[in-house]
Amino acid sequence: MLAEELIDPLLPTLRPTDTVGKALDWMQEFRITQLALAEGETYVGILSEERLMNADEEDSLAELEPEYATVTVQPYQHLYDLLRTAQLYQLEVLPVVDEEQQFAGSISVNELLRRFASELGTQEEGAVLVLQVEDRDYSMSEVSRLIESNDVKIVSSYFHSGDYETDRPGKLTLKLNRRDIKAVIATFERYNYVIDSVFTTEALDTTDRDRLDLLLRYLNI
Repeated sequence: MLAEELIDPLLPTLRPTDTVGKALDWMQEFRITQLALAEGETYVGILSEERLMNADEEDSLAELEPEYATVTVQPYQHLYDLLRTAQLYQLEVLPVVDEEQQFAGSISVNELLRRFASELGTQEEGAVLVLQVEDRDYSMSEVSRLIESNDVKIVSSYFHSGDYETDRPGKLTLKLNRRDIKAVIATFERYNYVIDSVFTTEALDTTDRDRLDLLLRYLNI
């Protein structure tokens, strides 16, 4: 999913001729604390509710100094890149600027997170399995093969690299299309994978639960 597909045409764009009061009214209406400021087709920056609250409601926005004048995303950037930018700068809106440096519109980060959750398959039923995997040993093809050998599919996955300085291993989070994953757990145990955690509404039977609990206690998890 790309930035150009996530632009919200209903999200207001502030103009230098707008008043502080008008900007605050829009923020209240759209339940957002930041809005992009543009002059014509040129992106100027972002104004926050906090900054506006320190100004007179009758002042024009041209009298204020916006923030994040150099922080933009481009129409072809992927959803993951957008999330990284939003997190890095703690933004509620992402201004989209095309290759000609023309302002194309804004993306609501709340909507971005909703789309991200949808992309991860959070609405689909199924268990979540977290494995501890050293970066050097990480092989998605092998993990997929072991899971699919039990007639189970991966809905989505996410790998978080480990930290060599603290000796913290990487973690691979897997959303699967089945709630009953006892066979998958047994397969990973046979191949000496370290199971960090399991989240499922399907109860494990006593033998499998005891085996997993013993393993996790041994690893001090």
